[in-house]
Amino acid sequence: MDAQKKYGSGLSNSDLERYDRQMMIPGWGREGQRKLKSSKVVVAGTGGLGSPALLYLAAAGVGKLVIVDKERFEFSNLNRQVLGWEEDVGRYKAEAASEKLRPLNSGVEAIPLIEEINEENVDGIIDGASVVVDALDNWRTRFTLNRGCVEKMIPLVHAGIFGLEGQITTIVPRSGPCLQCIVPEPPREIARFPVVGATPAFFAALQVIETIKLIVGIGEPLVGKLLVFDGWSTSFTVTEVARRRNCPVCG
Repeated sequence: MDAQKKYGSGLSNSDLERYDRQMMIPGWGREGQRKLKSSKVVVAGTGGLGSPALLYLAAAGVGKLVIVDKERFEFSNLNRQVLGWEEDVGRYKAEAASEKLRPLNSGVEAIPLIEEINEENVDGIIDGASVVVDALDNWRTRFTLNRGCVEKMIPLVHAGIFGLEGQITTIVPRSGPCLQCIVPEPPREIARFPVVGATPAFFAALQVIETIKLIVGIGEPLVGKLLVFDGWSTSFTVTEVARRRNCPVCG
């Protein structure tokens, strides 16, 4: 079914008022807002990256948000996972997050999916997505998501953080390197790593900007580029990255 027919693309008077300031951005306008309203974004993870990303995707008017997370909120999450409040401890993250997004923007369909992404279900989870946001915290699942997006030709916006540092890149299959081109071997997994909420919030905001650029069709996404932020020195580095001929995913 055509995405516009499925999710609806007409803008109401309240839409025109709500989104007036962002529609002023050159190249956005009503048509760009219609594209957002008819889009479907899958956010993989509802943690430090996923929570603020979901808030700003909903605020921007993405028509359908699929929230994928199998975990429940714990007290140790609350310093950064802003869609989890004290009353949500013990609840599934995806369900609590979707409930908070509805009163923020009733025009957005927020669908919780309490699942762990794996090789068996990834294709079904991301099917029909306009963009997938990688807000995960482990490389095994990231590589699975990357493979699924490359095979289905769905753009993937990746970010990862550690303490006061992080990186972001945008993957558009066949137009630039995939995640496994950039990171050929999975890094060592760290169960508990340092993080202050502002770091993932910063990168989540960048992920939302990249997602919006892809859907609306404005600006230059970070395809073939890896942006690295060092919060210790407040410095940015942008490195050119290329596809690898021997990449097992997109080579």
